[in-house]
Amino acid sequence: MEFTFQSRHDYDVVCYESGESCLENLHQNPRLIVLDHILEGVGEKALNGLETLKEIRKVNKEIPVIILTGQGDDALLSEFMENGANRYLTKDDFFIDSLIETIQQMLI
Repeated sequence: MEFTFQSRHDYDVVCYESGESCLENLHQNPRLIVLDHILEGVGEKALNGLETLKEIRKVNKEIPVIILTGQGDDALLSEFMENGANRYLTKDDFFIDSLIETIQQMLI
């Protein structure tokens, strides 16, 4: 996914490998954040996507956040939306196309 977006000239993409790294760089004022539900942090206190979203919302309630997940779980969808996610996309065979379309809609 990182390569797909970095190869497009209409996107300026910065990727972080953990929720903690994302939070440490919020001062860069991104126009949009795409979070994976499952994040691979280091240690037992590593933040997952939902925890990272909650921390983002404590700092910035305005920045659009898109959640990606491999799980089509309605309860999970509700929890993300209640905690400030703007969109929720399930990773399927065409999720990159859906993500590009969603990003374009949100950045207009």
